[in-house]
Amino acid sequence: MAAADTLELKDDAAITGRILAEKNEHVVIDVGYTVLMVPRDAISKMSLKDKETPAEPKGPNTTPPASAQLPGSIYQNPSSLRRESTVRELVATLGEAVVQVRTPSGLGSGFFINEDGYLITNFHVIEGETQISVEVYHNRNGQLERRSYKQVRIVAMNKFADLALLKVTDEDAPKFSWVLLGEAANLSVGDRVFAIGSPLGLERTVTEGILSTKTRQLQGELYMQTTTQINPGNSGGPLFNLRGEVVGVTNMKLTFSEGLGFAIPVETVKYFLNNRDAYAYDSDNPSNPYRYLEPPSRVNLPESEESANR
Repeated sequence: MAAADTLELKDDAAITGRILAEKNEHVVIDVGYTVLMVPRDAISKMSLKDKETPAEPKGPNTTPPASAQLPGSIYQNPSSLRRESTVRELVATLGEAVVQVRTPSGLGSGFFINEDGYLITNFHVIEGETQISVEVYHNRNGQLERRSYKQVRIVAMNKFADLALLKVTDEDAPKFSWVLLGEAANLSVGDRVFAIGSPLGLERTVTEGILSTKTRQLQGELYMQTTTQINPGNSGGPLFNLRGEVVGVTNMKLTFSEGLGFAIPVETVKYFLNNRDAYAYDSDNPSNPYRYLEPPSRVNLPESEESANR
């Protein structure tokens, strides 16, 4: 951020410096000679890069205007501090962006990252499959209308990160509701999080818990551990913070246990999306996310030369 970020306080004071982080309870700002942690409830306005932003917007939004998109990116980050809301309020606005992903061998969950139909799910949800459909609930005049989209293209996938990028390509598909990708790094252990998904096929199921740890190492990868209930069918769904931002992708739980769910940090998702060309799906090799070059063909030599070279 620019060096002239400003926090206007409710007691008519102001702090100028460089905002380093926006936590759930406070904003961290570098004022040059020290770093201050300013409580969020003491802030009336934030001025970021010469643009004033309310510290507490009136409510959550499925397609928030307060977002920032990098050139060439297909997802958006929050560009300003967003107030926390209740899970009930957030589910009402975020639910349309969460979908059920179906294949002939099973089902999972996913979520849209932009209005053009790009969505994230787990690699293991679509592994070995090319016939994919997506179940979406559209809000029509306050009523939920379920619709199935059967033209779904695999754009990219990374088996080792357990991530896949899909795109709905139905000709009559509308603009979709989508969600912001937040920062898992800004979470603290004990912060409340919640998931939306389709455990055991039960669509639009909401579960809530806390972040148990941010750095659980399993099979050489770092995961977020949460008490949020995760079951088969939740795989590929979003894990949200209380600002309505995706902080992880739920992908597994420990068998025969409760309250031990795991999610892929959203930073891993962003890396995958930013480098999606490297993970581009090859339709000629549907079981693997990588392209292979054809082996060089053997040069046909005249019979006399071929015999001499043996």
